[in-house]
Amino acid sequence: MDYKELEKAMADLDEDTVLDMMKEVMNNGGEGVQEAMDACQKGMSEVGDLFEKGEYFVGDLIFAGEIMVEAMDIIKPALAGTGSKKLGRIILCTVKDDLHDIGKNIVKAMLEAGGFEVLDLGIDVPAEKIVETAKNENIKIIALSGVLTLALDSMKNTVQAFKDAGMRDQVKIIVGGNPVSEDACKAIGADEWAYSPQKTVKVCTEWAKELGQAQ
Repeated sequence: MDYKELEKAMADLDEDTVLDMMKEVMNNGGEGVQEAMDACQKGMSEVGDLFEKGEYFVGDLIFAGEIMVEAMDIIKPALAGTGSKKLGRIILCTVKDDLHDIGKNIVKAMLEAGGFEVLDLGIDVPAEKIVETAKNENIKIIALSGVLTLALDSMKNTVQAFKDAGMRDQVKIIVGGNPVSEDACKAIGADEWAYSPQKTVKVCTEWAKELGQAQ
């Protein structure tokens, strides 16, 4: 398996090649599944770079996300079978007043591939539902996604809702999406922010270990 070729296919949005190579991994009994996932993630990073340079457009980002989700679905059984570490459960959603889910779905695929059980609450999710779910399910890591500027207010309201419920110090909250920045993260009151799915996975993995969730 040429992982550089896989990385390039992902960056070039060559859906057929990416999915064929993922099927090849499964046909080989899942051998090299971690390397294949890493190659796809690197390809996704290149897609993000090309978007920032103005060489790719929003439609390309969406298409890349769809390829990534399909690729992860193909190799998920092998990832589960690697005796892959279990990192506990995480809540993921797009916040109230935002209906975008491509970014969220990419993050979900990569969190699951990384060993998390993801409770995906969907899109346009009110703060009360997030807090209630965290309380009822005893979930300590919350990932909030949004693409619209409106989402920043909803994220801030969600953090406030955790404070109002007396739960803010019991949970870790990461925010991500187009309008999110370091300054926005501070204004929202979140613990961390992510500019890429890779960073989300990295931060949440570290938190899971701190919280003693990892097995």
